[in-house]
Amino acid sequence: MQLTFKVSPMIFKSFVAFLSFFWLGSTYAQSVNQLNLTDLSAFKSPSKSWQIVGSVQADLSKTNFLSFTEGSGLLMNFPDKKNEGKDLFTLSEYGDIDLEFEYLMASGANSGLYLQGRYEIQLEDTWGSVSPKSNTNGGIYPRWDDSKPEGQQGFAGYAPRQNVSKAPGLWQKFKISFQAPRFDGSGKKIANAVMLRVELNGVIIHDNVELSGPTRGSISNTEAAKAPLRFQGDHGAVAFKNIKITSFERPRPLEKSPANANAVDPILIDASENSILRSFIDLPGSPRVVHAVSVGSVEKVHYSYDLDNAMLIQVWRGDFLNATPMWHDRGDGSSRPLGMVQRFGKPKQSIAQLSNMEAAWISDTTGTSYKPKGYVLDEQGLPTFKYHTYGTSVSDQVKVLELGRGISRTVSISNSVNNLYFRLADAENIIQTADGTFLIDKQSYYLKIDDAGGSKAFIRDSNGRKELLIPIVKTINYSILF
Repeated sequence: MQLTFKVSPMIFKSFVAFLSFFWLGSTYAQSVNQLNLTDLSAFKSPSKSWQIVGSVQADLSKTNFLSFTEGSGLLMNFPDKKNEGKDLFTLSEYGDIDLEFEYLMASGANSGLYLQGRYEIQLEDTWGSVSPKSNTNGGIYPRWDDSKPEGQQGFAGYAPRQNVSKAPGLWQKFKISFQAPRFDGSGKKIANAVMLRVELNGVIIHDNVELSGPTRGSISNTEAAKAPLRFQGDHGAVAFKNIKITSFERPRPLEKSPANANAVDPILIDASENSILRSFIDLPGSPRVVHAVSVGSVEKVHYSYDLDNAMLIQVWRGDFLNATPMWHDRGDGSSRPLGMVQRFGKPKQSIAQLSNMEAAWISDTTGTSYKPKGYVLDEQGLPTFKYHTYGTSVSDQVKVLELGRGISRTVSISNSVNNLYFRLADAENIIQTADGTFLIDKQSYYLKIDDAGGSKAFIRDSNGRKELLIPIVKTINYSILF
């Protein structure tokens, strides 16, 4: 095992600010408005490529394609040869705002959200990209000057701190706190616009970024105190929902991160090839996982495994671990993911012997009982977890997929046991797509069964939730795409 430690006060201060700072606007907020998406009445002259729909799905094998159902609640842009895409503007104009919205990209799609129609946050399918840029998902798009030499026209763009984007067809969430430019009584600009903070999928990717002027593609190079939001419509298929705008009638002051005399330099762990760290893991609404193993990769996709339940408890994309809670001072033994996290529910054993397909899921606490046997490392340093349950020995290995698009998990048993089932997912909802892939938990991630020796997975109800189970005969191999 090789661990690389990196101390970054800048990242840690932003982290402290995020924890200690309620989302900007509680004092100065004048109005909170969630855009009505039962129709297009909140927008100015929408082109026919913009529609209100009930649901959308992407197809990972089809570029720039979304299928949809009729209904309301979602704003979808689907430009094609029949319906030319045009940008969409809100009727209302805004100065300082806090903006929240969820969005879903088609495979290979490109779009953008412009604050005041002038300052673009890039929206793009960058699934599998390790090195984010200013023109990839979450980037603040560059400015442009045709008079500059070739290769230098683009400038003042800002890449996100890390790529915490999800796969096409999955819902992602932005939270943006924006300060509009300031003008004196004569109309002269006296202060630039500022992205106070931009958070993507729960991770801060920009903090106090001053914008010297409009980004490329702006509706105007002349800046304004108030202007509409603009959704790019001439590039790719994209959908939006839950668009919430907190607007400010009078300009708010630029709020600084509060001083913290007790702040310490963080202890951050970069993932070298297959880094491994054992620690406690705290999960929301669940007891502390006290025998967790976190495995990192250079592809920037990592996971944590609960040895007490033989359960994959979380995967994440981005940076590896913050070990400050574990190693600073006396510590509390825990570590925390630094990227965009996908969790898999409360820890519960992954294999059970059921009397029938509808029997309640039970843990192996009687008879042979569950017995963890630790893990062994292969030649690449990848762990294979071992345990005994229901009279059979189990091997369980997780690998990162090519381009870091997710993980592949292979679970094998040493001998056949009657009525043995493996729980693939426990979620609020589960949808099987046309190609047999499963969309889990309101399109949070995909689950694809690659090989199960002929066994067929099935979805069932369980205490108001859904479970995805599959009989295990010998080996199950499946992928989680996120």
